[in-house]
Amino acid sequence: MSAAVAALIVTAVAVDFGTSIYAEYQLSRAVRRAADLGSDPFVAILDFPFIPQVRRDRYNEVEIKAHAADQPMIGKALLEATMHSVDLTDASWRFRPGAKIPVARLESRIIIDTVHLGRYLGVRDLMVEAPPNETNDATGGTTESGISDPHGLVFTGTPTAAGFDKRVSVTVDLSMADPTTLVFTPTGILTGPDTANQNVPDDQRAAVLAAFAGRLPQQHLPFGIAPTSHGARGSDVIIEGIADDMTVTLPEFRQS
Repeated sequence: MSAAVAALIVTAVAVDFGTSIYAEYQLSRAVRRAADLGSDPFVAILDFPFIPQVRRDRYNEVEIKAHAADQPMIGKALLEATMHSVDLTDASWRFRPGAKIPVARLESRIIIDTVHLGRYLGVRDLMVEAPPNETNDATGGTTESGISDPHGLVFTGTPTAAGFDKRVSVTVDLSMADPTTLVFTPTGILTGPDTANQNVPDDQRAAVLAAFAGRLPQQHLPFGIAPTSHGARGSDVIIEGIADDMTVTLPEFRQS
């Protein structure tokens, strides 16, 4: 390969990369304004090269992540959306406000960290782990995005509200009472390796278990799609929804 050809390729790649960065910045600003976020979300327009995607008015995959977004009841949460085969015909690559955006598949998530969840439940130093007997796939969980089964999660923390000032591990089941209400149902005290290994006296058992129980309402997934799974990934609790053949607008990213 001649030096001239090599230089041309390097220049083309640089132009493509620079254009994609600018497009990601424009989309980030558009999402912030449309969804009334406190800061610019992280945006990634995936797959290379970028410019041919613009020319055919279709992005292969787009990720939007709004860190520390205001979330009802819980205070803050990470809001995520992954859009596959994004039709730009109406929105254009600049994403006009209010434009309709057809997507072939939409993945939507609310990711709640243990700091905010612990404050909400009243459990100090909360740690969440996937069920100990779960067989994970290559992504780290039972779903494609690595979310664990919702049954038998291990919640470890100090339930001071129950008058019990020691760290204890409790098995907890997650469920959805309705499309926007996540329910925490404690099922037992867990002892042994990889737990707090703390026994609870019989006369305090009910109060300790009750400290890990709760309902978390008003959890609307980005773009308002219905939940399809919920569980843990790492030490986070996640509500996820996946839907095909959706048409969305940017203001719908953050639901009220």
